[in-house]
Amino acid sequence: MQDKPILVTGATGYIGGRLVPLLLSQGKKVRVLVRSRRKLDSRPWATHENLEVIEGDMVSGKGTMDAARGCGVAYYLIHSMNPSHKDFRDADRKAAYNMVQACRINRVKRIIYLSGLVPDDPNLSKHLASRAEVAKILSLSDVPVTVLRAAQIIGAGSASFELLRYLVDRLPMMVTPRWVNSKCQPIAVSNVLTYLTGVLDHPETANKTYDIGGPDIVSYKELFEIYRKEARLRKRIIFPVPVLTPRLSSLWINLVTPVPTSLARPLVEGLRNNVVCSENSIQEIIPQELLTVRESVHLALERVRQHTVDTSWTDAGEPEVPEWVTCGDSTFAGGTTLYSAHAVHIRDSVEQVWGVVKRVGGDNGWDKDDYLWRIRGFIDKIVGGPGLRRGRRDPQELFIGDALDFWRVLDIQENRRLLLLAEMKLPGEALLEFTVLPVTTGAEHVSELRMIAYFHPKGLWGMAYWYSLYPVHMFIFSGMLKAIARAAKGKVVKGPWRIRHIALQRCSLDTVQKLTMEEAMKRNGNR
Repeated sequence: MQDKPILVTGATGYIGGRLVPLLLSQGKKVRVLVRSRRKLDSRPWATHENLEVIEGDMVSGKGTMDAARGCGVAYYLIHSMNPSHKDFRDADRKAAYNMVQACRINRVKRIIYLSGLVPDDPNLSKHLASRAEVAKILSLSDVPVTVLRAAQIIGAGSASFELLRYLVDRLPMMVTPRWVNSKCQPIAVSNVLTYLTGVLDHPETANKTYDIGGPDIVSYKELFEIYRKEARLRKRIIFPVPVLTPRLSSLWINLVTPVPTSLARPLVEGLRNNVVCSENSIQEIIPQELLTVRESVHLALERVRQHTVDTSWTDAGEPEVPEWVTCGDSTFAGGTTLYSAHAVHIRDSVEQVWGVVKRVGGDNGWDKDDYLWRIRGFIDKIVGGPGLRRGRRDPQELFIGDALDFWRVLDIQENRRLLLLAEMKLPGEALLEFTVLPVTTGAEHVSELRMIAYFHPKGLWGMAYWYSLYPVHMFIFSGMLKAIARAAKGKVVKGPWRIRHIALQRCSLDTVQKLTMEEAMKRNGNR
């Protein structure tokens, strides 16, 4: 079994994105099931000689048989709490059944499942109840299952840590539900990874369930205080009240933190349950130094400050390419594609201009009139969208699938193109595209920078939304192009001007047209 590949599902998620390179570093052969190979290609370990990639989807079952074929062990790291699934419990159920079937038919020797710590409580939240149900489904066949059950995982980029960080950082006074006094047993992400890899070498852990937690049992109020001290913040005042429902709490969390309502609500509902390990036998089988809550928070904060966050909760899921972006006529596909396009010629190299473009968003801001972007982000938060607080994982680099404020990176080509898919609440679907085109003028470097917003409206409200903001787009885009030119330290040769006629490229997301100065002038000159 040692020579057989290890299947990892959820490889682009928070835990999976750390587990795969760890297994590879240990000399293991790893096969991953992902929905988008292009998203995985951005990871530094994507070209490892011991890595095999299968495209598919666990919820639909596509590719699961190919992924499990010939594997000795399979890690199940799937959860469906994201906006693309209206009923995450149903999606979790389907994915678990597909996993069982693929492993049973392909005679996989063991499934290792990272679950939530489920207390013996009849009043379980939907999230924890779903985690328990998945464990039961995975145990339906004769394939042995090892279940590791964790409470809050503390690490830079985890949903639990980001929720904690933003609440304490931003609120000097908190009015909280009664769950602030619930008990939990957090565990450091490094300890979770040690347990996940450690059970491979212990066959006696098959068909067993283990609770995994750190050495500290704390209330959420105490957890807030530990974070405050490690972050060197002033004293926070907390008022627990009985009237805040999970729905109200999730809406409030959505406003203050980068966690959207769709994820915040099931998480908040789970906070009413005490999540404390009922047994600790795993510590004797896989001994390791367990980090305290204070040590875990300290390490996570250091990672955030140094911009060395390996994976983030925002990594999970795949950006869905809208139908109107791909092959075919968008009108035939269901409507008209609207656009607002502007361009500028900058006396500077493509590399210099691109260096500014790929740093947009997050703490770097959006250059020109950043306050307008922030107002839009606040409005998005109010209506349950991600807003701007998701930021970006790294201030310098972007990869396909990365979250970028209320956008998702759909395509990125060095020194050429950045294509963003809107994940904000909209009456339609939107893209924002930056392209940098080299313009030939002899020995002089001149680049053309384009900024194009595409919108596929839904109904009359979508049309009204677009045309009401059209004058604002003209103002923001022209100003932003000038700001990028200044940041690149290049002189504006021409523009900005509005491009009146442009076609959305289909069937070739990786195609960017290279124009000469004469062609650019002819095509995009003042009309």
